[in-house]
Amino acid sequence: MNDQQLLRYSRHILLEELGIEGQDRLLGAHALVIGAGGLGSPVALYLGSAGVGRITVVDHDVVDETNLQRQIAHTLDRVGLPKAESVRTAIAAINPDVVAIPVVQKADAALLDALVPTADVVLDCTDNFATRQAINAACVAHSKPLVSGAAIRMDGQLGVFDSREATSPCYACVFPGSSSPEETRCATMGVFAPLVGIVGTMQAAEALKLLGGLGSRLVGRLLMIDARDMAFTTITLPRQTDCAVCSPAAKKH
Repeated sequence: MNDQQLLRYSRHILLEELGIEGQDRLLGAHALVIGAGGLGSPVALYLGSAGVGRITVVDHDVVDETNLQRQIAHTLDRVGLPKAESVRTAIAAINPDVVAIPVVQKADAALLDALVPTADVVLDCTDNFATRQAINAACVAHSKPLVSGAAIRMDGQLGVFDSREATSPCYACVFPGSSSPEETRCATMGVFAPLVGIVGTMQAAEALKLLGGLGSRLVGRLLMIDARDMAFTTITLPRQTDCAVCSPAAKKH
């Protein structure tokens, strides 16, 4: 770490839980952020400002004016540009030392199988159930920790799924792929702008703790957020022995 970095990250270094060693881990880490919208915006900005050395951002969509109500990484002059490239520009404006890699593609199984093994942590910032299942399957297959967030209307949720831990459930343990819930999108249901910031910022916090060596106490728990009453509820999540993704039988196939 050079003198400029010691100054830039001094407030992290002062933290007993992180210190120079933890900040060095962040500088050498690679985060994979899937989705560059309402959740992905604060995630990418905080990971970049905190000094995560490499951040890959995956999103196939472009910036639309309706996004600007909540997707704080984008600006009016970048409307029409790919969201992943817009996020790279936003990160560079805060911390040019970070290598931000935009991937303007849909996060399908093939792309995930190529990118997930290279990451130290994966952050699911998408709003599509099938994509969430594909991300989870890739994280389980390659033993990578997954930080998953969601927000719609006035309700949010946050979970950390770490298949490296024997007792940790995976996303499919909680939300089985066979359940096929009705998709709810911001375009039709709406979303409270600060809520995606709350959830995304907490996703970034959990990812930074994992990367910095602090670990995450949210593994095996689901945090539910009610923005109407600003109420937080935590649910304990057991690992499902018959899970179609992470059970021993599933892994053999």
